[in-house]
Amino acid sequence: MSMAGRRKQSGRPSIKLRAVSRLLGVWQHASELDMMIFQAVVSQSAAIRDDFKTYSPKWSLEASHTGIATAFVNPSFDVHYTGLALTEGQHPTALVNQMPGPSLLLVLMQCLLPALALSSPSASQWHTLGQQVDGRLYQSSPLAAPCFKDFSSAECQAIQKGYTNDTFRSGSFGAYVNVNWETCQATSVQCLLDSSNPSDVSPTLPPNQCQLGSIPEYYIDVRTPGDVAAAFNFSKHTQVPLVVKNTGHDYKGRSSAPGSLALWTHNLKNITYDPAFVAEGCKNSQSGMTVGAGVQWGEAYNFAEANNITVVGGSDPEVGVSGGWVQGGGHGVLSNTMGLGVDRVLQYRVVTPDGKYLVANACQNEDLFFALRGGGGGTFGVVLESTILASPPVPLQAVVVLWQPNANRTQSIFSLLVDNAVKWADEGWGGLVNDQSVIYVNPKPQTQAQSNSSMAPLIQFGEQLLADGVPGTQLLVLQFPTFGSFFNTFAVSQAASAGFNLALASRLVPRANFASASARSELVTALLNAHSTSLSLRLLIGPPSSFPGDGTTSINPAWRESIYHVTLIESWTWNSTLADKQKQFSDASNAIDYLRKITPDAAYLNESDVHEPNFEVTFWGDNYEKLLAIKRKYDPDHLLDCWQCVGWNPDSSRFRCYI
Repeated sequence: MSMAGRRKQSGRPSIKLRAVSRLLGVWQHASELDMMIFQAVVSQSAAIRDDFKTYSPKWSLEASHTGIATAFVNPSFDVHYTGLALTEGQHPTALVNQMPGPSLLLVLMQCLLPALALSSPSASQWHTLGQQVDGRLYQSSPLAAPCFKDFSSAECQAIQKGYTNDTFRSGSFGAYVNVNWETCQATSVQCLLDSSNPSDVSPTLPPNQCQLGSIPEYYIDVRTPGDVAAAFNFSKHTQVPLVVKNTGHDYKGRSSAPGSLALWTHNLKNITYDPAFVAEGCKNSQSGMTVGAGVQWGEAYNFAEANNITVVGGSDPEVGVSGGWVQGGGHGVLSNTMGLGVDRVLQYRVVTPDGKYLVANACQNEDLFFALRGGGGGTFGVVLESTILASPPVPLQAVVVLWQPNANRTQSIFSLLVDNAVKWADEGWGGLVNDQSVIYVNPKPQTQAQSNSSMAPLIQFGEQLLADGVPGTQLLVLQFPTFGSFFNTFAVSQAASAGFNLALASRLVPRANFASASARSELVTALLNAHSTSLSLRLLIGPPSSFPGDGTTSINPAWRESIYHVTLIESWTWNSTLADKQKQFSDASNAIDYLRKITPDAAYLNESDVHEPNFEVTFWGDNYEKLLAIKRKYDPDHLLDCWQCVGWNPDSSRFRCYI
């Protein structure tokens, strides 16, 4: 080991790597030699190297053709350290053994290297992984990449046309429903078009560049349990972080991470129906529909219609059935009376981080079954298949009111809804509400006269809008023979916006907030304040307030006492500054604070504030400690991690693009 050069001036370069920010008290006493060795080590990791370039631009890296660091140079201090060496495929931790001692850095590196998740898999290791998954290992590319090459090409024209289409996006690995999770929000490294006008060439012109951002560097097109087992083994030996992705419909960025390897389950499209399904190891039979991890709700509903059954799912046709939706809870317009997604799962088939392909149900691996019914996706294993309860056809009563919004109408409809919320929930109604539409549906058997009597206040509201000549008003009192026929009528209007940057926050509102006139008035005021200070606010009447459950799921028990699940959003443009983006996240959080102040800690983990305070209690209530123990049992090496998930490591470099 040798060193060439000496410092010719006093001072020490400022190293502001976020991974060691909490240890600056120790770092400031490290020697110049220590710091240079540390830089040479972290240069092996693309994750840390990106941060290093951002915060210490004066340093430069000299590397051999194999990508192994041979020298680190800082011209300002005339320091040139050489001699560190790694053989191809060797982990950077081996450099610790080459450090002179005693050294503060030696201690520091021994503590930090596992947490930094440094990784430098060799070409041969990637090649071997590709062979293990039958060639279905691919390098990733952003959706908009062809437009940066030739904006007028046929391929780019197709991308422009489908840029804000949920279906188009869900079928491309390099696309996410909300484009901010394709980008590195902290550094603005990205590859985006203008969501408001995808035909605008400006985002693709210099100095803008197309870069991966937070899109995983590689992905496996998963077709077998062995694919997942190979990925787990690869991650364990190389420290390359893993993510799980199906449709990319994730409001918290849990299916993307810079420098990661993704397991893309989107093409697992098997779907079957068994009217006498028996979960493995159990005795009783139930009507069940079995779906692969890539099946989406639009596909599932069409299959259910064809087989004359009802399944309870989400309101967006592109959301996956078996992934984060159900593993995090899973709500829809029928959930009030027929249960959440987690209430209706009969069985999972899942690959755990030890590579085993397990069955989890009420009769075997019961702890894992508990965790997968509310503990969140991408945490305990990779679900490849689920079987969900299939019910007989359910006729629906529906009342729909549409109008052109203004502040007075918003206050009127919010007051009317809050005054009737508990009564309607107890009578079986669920639905979707914003400031210009109300959709209520009820699967409970009843006559048209009974339905009209129950919803008389809402029907009268619609009639008054018509009488007043309010533009855009429609009042629809309808009956549907099946849920599928209802869904196909209203699904397009209720699907999530795609192709935009989005910050979201939410709150569960319990019965206590409707218990008195003063409580209802306080709630209406909070809703109006949240609405007026956010881009958009929705009331989702999907909590299972009429479905008590059996106590075997891991969702926050507050779900059972809630009437509303309230969401709100903020957005920003493709070329927004870091400050602009941070402001939108802050604004969403501040808007939901109006409801936080008057409600207990409870929110839906899949549709929550990215910076949700007290998230362990808010998402899981008193189930968190049990979930944490299950996490440690099935994933002792912490191969699966995601933002604000059970047992997450917030200091992991995989989260460096969050803001």
